[in-house]
Amino acid sequence: MKTLEPTIYYNPDLTQIINGEEVMSPSPKMPHQSASSELFLLLANHAKQLKLGRVFTAPFDVILEQDFNHLQPDIFFVSNAKRDIMQDWIRGVPDLVVEIVSPGSKKLDTVVKKEVYERYGVPECWIVFPEKVCIEIYTLTDGQYTLLGSFSGDELIRSLVLDTLSFPVNVITE
Repeated sequence: MKTLEPTIYYNPDLTQIINGEEVMSPSPKMPHQSASSELFLLLANHAKQLKLGRVFTAPFDVILEQDFNHLQPDIFFVSNAKRDIMQDWIRGVPDLVVEIVSPGSKKLDTVVKKEVYERYGVPECWIVFPEKVCIEIYTLTDGQYTLLGSFSGDELIRSLVLDTLSFPVNVITE
């Protein structure tokens, strides 16, 4: 009897240009999408209620440098002060980016993309680990990311960019 190999489907909408190289990713699985949905709702509702700016989700290009860095953060926030970067795509630096780590994207999210966000001056970067129910929040200090905090379980997150936002990390698994 022939054993079938699992097929991984790549979505052309999930193509990014990172440091000049085209990177295609498979579509995310359930833990990633569940965390993404919950976080998007929390951030978008908070930003809308307080009229702080807009929250977006992938696939949506953030163009940091033409033909060299077109990234698609899982979720990102653009404040009202930066409204001018909201064009056909986002053309400039968002205030906050969220990368949700899947087993196959750990190095890409936690090292490669985080370094790009740091280099271009994204003020805050969240790295979300759905399986660990953990969110690491990095803030830009003197051009380098420093860990503001690693939050897990029922701990309340703390953000400098969205300083009025608070929620327990475990809502990402609901």
